[in-house]
Amino acid sequence: MVSSSPSTLSMGSNDNMHATAVSSPVSPASTDTKQKAKLVSASLQSLTECGSRLRSGHLVSFPTETVYGLGCHALDPIAVQRVFHAKQRPLSDPLIVHVIKADHALELWDASSKGPADTQYDQSQQLEKQALEILTTSFFPGPLTIVARANPSVPQIVMANTGYVACRSPSHPIARALISCAECPIAAPSANKFGHVSPTLAAHVMDDLGQEDVWIVDPSLGGSDEYVECSNDGGGKAVCQVGVESTVAKVQMYPSPSTANGSSKSLGCISILRHGAISSNSIREVLKKACIDEYFEVEDGVQYTPENVNNVAPGQTVKHYSPHVPCFMVSLARQQSSSDQLSNEEMKTLSRSVIIDYAAKLSHYQQYALAYRDLSPSGDAQRAAALVFETLRWSESVPDATRVFVPDMSGGISDEREVEALVLAVKDKLTRAASGVVVASFH
Repeated sequence: MVSSSPSTLSMGSNDNMHATAVSSPVSPASTDTKQKAKLVSASLQSLTECGSRLRSGHLVSFPTETVYGLGCHALDPIAVQRVFHAKQRPLSDPLIVHVIKADHALELWDASSKGPADTQYDQSQQLEKQALEILTTSFFPGPLTIVARANPSVPQIVMANTGYVACRSPSHPIARALISCAECPIAAPSANKFGHVSPTLAAHVMDDLGQEDVWIVDPSLGGSDEYVECSNDGGGKAVCQVGVESTVAKVQMYPSPSTANGSSKSLGCISILRHGAISSNSIREVLKKACIDEYFEVEDGVQYTPENVNNVAPGQTVKHYSPHVPCFMVSLARQQSSSDQLSNEEMKTLSRSVIIDYAAKLSHYQQYALAYRDLSPSGDAQRAAALVFETLRWSESVPDATRVFVPDMSGGISDEREVEALVLAVKDKLTRAASGVVVASFH
């Protein structure tokens, strides 16, 4: 499947096109207000037509277990450019390549697509290949994206010209059927305008990309039962069950043992670049089970970067998942303050503001707010993760709202290794929704 490429594309002769595409500016959004997007069912016939559309270089949006993706043929640079254009996404933000089988991902990474017969295939490369095989075997299909050095066949535009490609295998039955029908790897970021809240419903995609030439797979139109029944995935619901994007982990080998952080045995590092449903502890456990944990450090590598920095993984920019209404985090000190300490100006601001809460941290301000929702009053991270994007979209739809306030969740998290993975994911989404801005008062 990975070797599939469009008939007009010769992968060996397009290096210049890749480089040109990466350096080219993203085209401005269309001023045409006419709806171009098309909702299609999840029937086998519909998905077969979607697969043909993807092979021909066009776009299809589809549900995964995390969020809706905007898919294109991953090995077609022109198709990939269409994704950046539709999303108004900077070329510095790479895409995730979606595949069905672990073997298909291994073919796209440099270390795992080579063998001992290749020149300079040393212990470091053997360990990198082993780590990639262990991680894919343990977590594919599922909400883990793995970033590693890319095979030369991967277009540079997919990777933001970094040489690292991100791959994952979705578990959602519709996503898997679509990849199978497309007969090629699918590059797919979330199906929304860049920086906006990620979509978990077909309606969300239509709201953001209705003026783009994209087909949107909508399970509510029927066909998902027919498809799930015919699949070998054990069935499942046609929804985005996790609700937040996949965990992103980067596998990187040190240039030399002396580069390791104080460890003589560590030859490489696995960095968590984006928090999701898979925790760093889960990764440590599978490495330990395979007896290679002593060779890899597992660390938090989450970054908050400006848009002009080329990243090896998506979701690193500080402003992300943002509603169209200005959003701010409420400081820990203000969370713990009594509501009777509010000034008249703060009460006036709150009367025009939406509060999105977690674990009732801001519940004592509910009576003053224009609108209020708690992702989970009991602090259930799984429920909160499933609702966070939908709730952020709800906040921008509240009439007359001028502000959105969320709790700063950094307080009380001293060691992220001891915190549930989805708590960190919710914290990350709310932090980026507020562009990292913490306020000590409601102004």
